[in-house]
Amino acid sequence: MLGAADHNKDEKISFEEFVSLYQELKSKEVRESFRKAINKKDGIRSFGGTSGISSEGTQHSYSDEEKVAFVNWINKTLAEDPDCKHLLPMDPENESLFKSVKDGILLCKMINFSQPDTIDDRVINTKKLTTFTISENLVLALNSASAIGCTVVNIDAQDLIMGKPHLVLGLLWQIIKIGLFADIQISRNEALIALLGEGEDLEQLLSMSPEELLLRWVNYHLNNAGWQPIGNFTEDIKVLPHCTIQTQPKSPFLLLSSLLSGFLQHYRGSHSMTALSSQEKDDIQRAEFMLQQAARLDCRQFVTPADVVAGIHKLNIAFVANLFNTYPALNKPNHNDIDLSLLEGETREERTFRNWMNSLGAYPYVNHLYRDLTDALVILQLYEKIQVPVEQKRVNRPPYPALGGNMRKLENCNYAVELGKKEAKFSLVGIGGVNINEGNKTHTLALVWQLMRRYTVKVLSDLGEGEKVNDELIVNWVNTALKEGKKETAITSFKDKLISTSLPVIDLIDTIAPNAIKEEMVKRENLSDEDKLNNAKYAISVSRKIGAQVYALPDDLVEVKPKMVMTVFACLMGRGLKNVKA
Repeated sequence: MLGAADHNKDEKISFEEFVSLYQELKSKEVRESFRKAINKKDGIRSFGGTSGISSEGTQHSYSDEEKVAFVNWINKTLAEDPDCKHLLPMDPENESLFKSVKDGILLCKMINFSQPDTIDDRVINTKKLTTFTISENLVLALNSASAIGCTVVNIDAQDLIMGKPHLVLGLLWQIIKIGLFADIQISRNEALIALLGEGEDLEQLLSMSPEELLLRWVNYHLNNAGWQPIGNFTEDIKVLPHCTIQTQPKSPFLLLSSLLSGFLQHYRGSHSMTALSSQEKDDIQRAEFMLQQAARLDCRQFVTPADVVAGIHKLNIAFVANLFNTYPALNKPNHNDIDLSLLEGETREERTFRNWMNSLGAYPYVNHLYRDLTDALVILQLYEKIQVPVEQKRVNRPPYPALGGNMRKLENCNYAVELGKKEAKFSLVGIGGVNINEGNKTHTLALVWQLMRRYTVKVLSDLGEGEKVNDELIVNWVNTALKEGKKETAITSFKDKLISTSLPVIDLIDTIAPNAIKEEMVKRENLSDEDKLNNAKYAISVSRKIGAQVYALPDDLVEVKPKMVMTVFACLMGRGLKNVKA
């Protein structure tokens, strides 16, 4: 050890060399003690990095509780899927989950469960799997997860093949959460209007995130049962030391138990177990009573009695979301004074923009395209994604003060528009920061589209060594590639009616990735509307499978939406140019 510290090999240890040796030893001591502290924590598994370099100094960890919850949910969800028979059921007590994701099939199926028809089942490789076809499945899964709003910027197919636990669980949680939250919005469930508080208007309810609506829903039922409200899904949910209704009116366990009891009486005519459970002294057993009631509603998912006692937020909210989706127990009120136009759901274009933002790791998460951009924080993050520098000292961040808070948000919006005009050179005629701050749909969409377009074509510009990319250049490249591939299709613009058949997209894929297209899956003549949609579904999924990060939806091709059509061809062009570079 002293020999290693003698850097100049003079057989003496100078003071500087001694200090260096001390710091190195101290660093190792701290690192090892940190690792031991993590390893000692109940329910947490830790492991070193998987590369030779990172395993020395990197420590990853994951929750056993999450692994068990996700395994049980997947086992139930995909139990009848014939393509998953070789994977299920998984054992929640071992590491089988991390092995089961390796061929990509399970991930693709879970994505389709959370967001139906995201992936065309015809595109998933399920038979005679090879290293190449497994990689294709994983690329398809990752690009499809991105398209529904999952953040996958730090995950690749190799990470999943290696079964890295923290990355696998992180991706699965995003996929599961998107599915659980899909219907927790007023446009999908108008009965949620019943949650309006006294003196509130509909706009306040519409601005809530799915998690906030879930909390409001729980408190609505607890209030009807004569209980005090809860403020979160952690401390207020978990079981506290032994108490009874008389000694602790706000026992979180009893709150959930009472809620489930009410559902059982409402839906099944069953009797309550609350009185019995309130006499139980053991916290775990009391939580078990509550989950037995959930099981009678077929809602015993995500949490164990120990999880309820511990108050694990992620699992508690999944449990409650599943309960809501199964038994909301709400009746649509007769509010004649409500403007029904406010209840319209987001358009496909709006959802695509929102998913694109979230896939890039936008923070805070964008639940509502217009309401969640009124402080421009996400917009400013997107500028950085397209390499437009943002002066952080000019950015106001939450929490915003009660007095003057909106002015801080408006300053951000003004700065965002200024960057768009002066630095990004966007066309923002007649658009000011106040329009973004007020959630003006037309003006917000104009800015967001230009951000997405710049992000999309930036890859092409980089591959083309800085060449300016416009629509004409992309159309010309597409037609040249189709001609070189000896295809009969061609397009005149992104409004070309032929695009409704998806044949130009399918032929382009076949040109840049030979053998990716199975011709028997494609209908080319006498196309019905259903044929066109099937072609579009196939084209979008195969595009993602060959590595194109496509956010557009099949209907965008069928209806020939020029903006989204452009992004499809631009992504495929990027994929083709990478082939040339390679």
